Amino acid sequence: MQHVHSVSFPDSQLLANLSPLPGSLQGVVWDMKEAPAEDKDGIDAVILPYIDASAVLGSLAHVPNLKFVQTQSTGYDGVCEAAGPAAGVATASGVHAAATAELAVGLILAKLRGIDQAVKDQQTESWKPQRRQSLADRKILLLGIGGIGKELARRLEPFEVTITRVGSKARTDEEGQVHGPEELAALAAGHDILVSVLPLTDDTHHLVGHEVLAALPDGALVVNVGRGAVVDTDALTREVVSGRLQCAIDVVDPEPLPAGHPLWSAENALITPHVGGNASAFEPRILKLLKRQLEALAAGETPANLVQQGPFA
Repeated sequence: MQHVHSVSFPDSQLLANLSPLPGSLQGVVWDMKEAPAEDKDGIDAVILPYIDASAVLGSLAHVPNLKFVQTQSTGYDGVCEAAGPAAGVATASGVHAAATAELAVGLILAKLRGIDQAVKDQQTESWKPQRRQSLADRKILLLGIGGIGKELARRLEPFEVTITRVGSKARTDEEGQVHGPEELAALAAGHDILVSVLPLTDDTHHLVGHEVLAALPDGALVVNVGRGAVVDTDALTREVVSGRLQCAIDVVDPEPLPAGHPLWSAENALITPHVGGNASAFEPRILKLLKRQLEALAAGETPANLVQQGPFA
């Protein structure tokens, strides 16, 4: 049985790129910045915008017959709540994995090898060689073993590192041992680098807080390319501003980081503006995923990457 008939697209270019739509699916353009026009009241599926989707989630309340919501991001914090339990919600899991893993490796290398400081020194024509940490032989605590976590682990292994993985619960999988979050503070003491690629949920909110950060050894590096609120920003700021820890973060809470925040000027901080998945790989990969999702909807089949079942249960 076909659950969905009319799909809204956040912009006309995305609709054009995916046209003609499969089966009898109808497409309309709705940027979600205001209530849909009367001729769009028949919308029952919504593709969220990629940039700043959280700012327009409230508009889903204007879709009385909502059956399906598709994100263009891996994270989905707030989407299920905004869509309501009757709607299915699917993420773009897998689309951003390679690009986000690339950025994580880049942030780690830049901070360990002092590339960020070299860029600043270049502006003043300063030549300041010094011995820095290598990535080789570092012990990495990896939080998150989904698509991004797997891609990151695969990219880190050639650097001759030791990786300890932490998932939602302790278990053994095809790659070996997975530790549970209750072990995080104890594990932190024996690692040089903590990397979070976790989504934001009730269970992961401030998972990396004062206790975990305090357990990390002096000079350890905290990297976050998942969701900002997984790490307690206040606790991280205290450790980084004091000089005890380093951080290289693509996400932060709140986001963007407010003007004048101490992390902006902290010597031990490297900050990128939430660009982990926003790379050249994004467009072809999101189009490929959306095409598959639309085909499934047109055929009355269950779409991939559901994080809330809705009518597809």
